[in-house]
Amino acid sequence: MDALVSGVASAAKIEVSRARKAVAILLMILNRDGPRDATRQLIDALPGGRSLIASQGESGASSYWGGFSDVTSGGMGVMGALGEMTEAGLDMGQVQIVTREVIAYARKRAGDEIVDQVVDGIPGLRKFT
Repeated sequence: MDALVSGVASAAKIEVSRARKAVAILLMILNRDGPRDATRQLIDALPGGRSLIASQGESGASSYWGGFSDVTSGGMGVMGALGEMTEAGLDMGQVQIVTREVIAYARKRAGDEIVDQVVDGIPGLRKFT
């Protein structure tokens, strides 16, 4: 996860702490709103992905398995992630860079098919990739 966070920080020209927060926000959205099986495979392919999600307050099976929390919380989706990232101090360009970097890294680790299933399963996410 450190390699991903460092790459995001460099590409978006932000501090490592801000990059870690942005990556965590995006992973939480993927985890929460993505298709269950594909999301599980994607998160499992990212070393430290589960730990980063857990460090940001996501815990328990319902959040890890993605989708189930939508029933009770409505899910945050792309707009929620955008709001959280802008609250963390990122502008729209940086949000797009973070998203592209995370998706590119996920493609290397989990493969195109899995990543495409997750991205296509979250309305609006494709626009940021």
